[in-house]
Amino acid sequence: MKEHNDTDELRDEYTLDDFPDGLERGKYVARMAEGSNIIRLDSDVAHVFPDSASVNEALRSLLAIAEQTSALTKSSSGRS
Repeated sequence: MKEHNDTDELRDEYTLDDFPDGLERGKYVARMAEGSNIIRLDSDVAHVFPDSASVNEALRSLLAIAEQTSALTKSSSGRS
């Protein structure tokens, strides 16, 4: 385990010179996406939903409506 060094502090600002090997934007994005089911909502849609629970509730309601509509369509198509 690395020992704590009291002189280690975060600075207010960093420059590219502080990273001699360079920086790679999005270095771990692909790895994170593989093990994740995160979906990004457009801002106009996200504005309506305060959290993931509300998104799930809305989607479940939509699925229930789709299932009911499908069941109604199937049962009425057999009648003349």
